[in-house]
Amino acid sequence: MTFASDPATVLPSLALLSHRVRVLPMDAASLVKMPENTILFLDARDDLATAKTLCRMIHATGLSTPIVLILTEGGFTVVNSQWGIADVVVATASPAEVEGRLRLVSERGNAPATASSSLPADSGTAVEDGQIRSGDLIVDTNGYTASLHGQPIDLAYKEFELLKYLVQHPGRVFTRAQLLQEVWGYDYYGGTRTVDVHIRRLRAKLGGEYEHLIGTVRNVGYRFDPPENDHGETAAKQAAQSAAHNASASVSAPAGSGIGTSADSLNA
Repeated sequence: MTFASDPATVLPSLALLSHRVRVLPMDAASLVKMPENTILFLDARDDLATAKTLCRMIHATGLSTPIVLILTEGGFTVVNSQWGIADVVVATASPAEVEGRLRLVSERGNAPATASSSLPADSGTAVEDGQIRSGDLIVDTNGYTASLHGQPIDLAYKEFELLKYLVQHPGRVFTRAQLLQEVWGYDYYGGTRTVDVHIRRLRAKLGGEYEHLIGTVRNVGYRFDPPENDHGETAAKQAAQSAAHNASASVSAPAGSGIGTSADSLNA
């Protein structure tokens, strides 16, 4: 699928291979024209927004067609597993690379990642019935609400979208440009300063105790840092306090109490 007036320029290597190629315009009507057992090359070089919309539309209609995005180098900064694609390839890829990617995609299919499966197993973040839980923070993607300690957080629409996107990718660092494109969209012409303003508002609404959940990576961008396990942290603190108390008791023990500091006792 492409908008290009000369389809042969989209992925020149494809014309050098023996596969049967059919060119379709990039619109919803083309989805019903695709034959079975097709691998779809989607031209995303110049219009990432339309390409992303088509990817989502394909999965929403239940089609299992594997999608390979054709990108320029700059497109790699915004594509992620949420697009539900099988693979990516640069427009200048060699015939051998294109053939190799076709072979791999035909063997494994599309296998799009869902929001829940994209979360690391040890991230401390869980998804159930559209609710993303991370410690005492709950983000309801169905009801467009968020709560902390059971109390609702009063968020504007873009504040919620920003929080949801960060929570869905715990520990992953996003640049301001990436967040601007994913949350505000490709047709938004505001500067990246908008992201800083919304991050500041989010932190203020999370409160001083939880503002650290949105971390800053200096000279890069922002990430969501899931809260540590409260029980484990409490146990560690208690163990440290107990050890400190025992050490203090050993130092202050009176002579003749049976507590010694000789080499023999230290080696015991």
